[in-house]
Amino acid sequence: MSTPDSAPTPGSTDTSWTGATRRFLERRLPLAHLLPSRQPFFVGSWVYVFGVVAVTGLIWVIGSGIVLAFFGPGWWHVSGVGRFVNSVHFWSVQLFFVFAALHLWGQYFMASWRDGRATTWLVGVVIFIVGLVTGFTGYVSQQNLDAQWIALNAKDGINGTGAGAFFNVLDFGQMYGIHVMLLPVLVTMLVVLHVVQVRLRGVVKPIEPRAPAASGDRPTDVAS
Repeated sequence: MSTPDSAPTPGSTDTSWTGATRRFLERRLPLAHLLPSRQPFFVGSWVYVFGVVAVTGLIWVIGSGIVLAFFGPGWWHVSGVGRFVNSVHFWSVQLFFVFAALHLWGQYFMASWRDGRATTWLVGVVIFIVGLVTGFTGYVSQQNLDAQWIALNAKDGINGTGAGAFFNVLDFGQMYGIHVMLLPVLVTMLVVLHVVQVRLRGVVKPIEPRAPAASGDRPTDVAS
């Protein structure tokens, strides 16, 4: 058994998996990239502000959702405080989706998959899709007429895709369990991965404007 006295010194050959993992993280994600004190001027774009607001909305969604889960799914029907917390949860969801969509569209028109950032862009798309599924399971878990109407109209479409063999939208227990346990954890992990990817590679530079084209010539990039 190794002791602190026998631990490898910095610079020595450490073949353990912990040493390899530490060297990988130090090489790929140094603290200067993880917690930068200065950013390029184009990071001040509203597109990135939209992303920060979406993350803020997600934090409120998770916080209010924890309170709702703690007191049970029927609490907000019979309690004024419960209705307030449920309203905070509902409007936080709207905040998250509106600004996530604005952030996503902005990144699309900026072609943010350039310069090796395709996986960062794809993870953002997956976050939005998983968020839609999370919102749907939340709607059918409300235990009111809206939830029944949505579930009854959605079951045929879901059965038509074949997913009905695994998911029964009329099963409140299944939908509630997926909504409060699996999907929030998945969305949170994807958001953390997305932020780490941004820290690793930085944000994409704006597209360079093209120089005015002379008659008969093709437009050329200013940088070229």
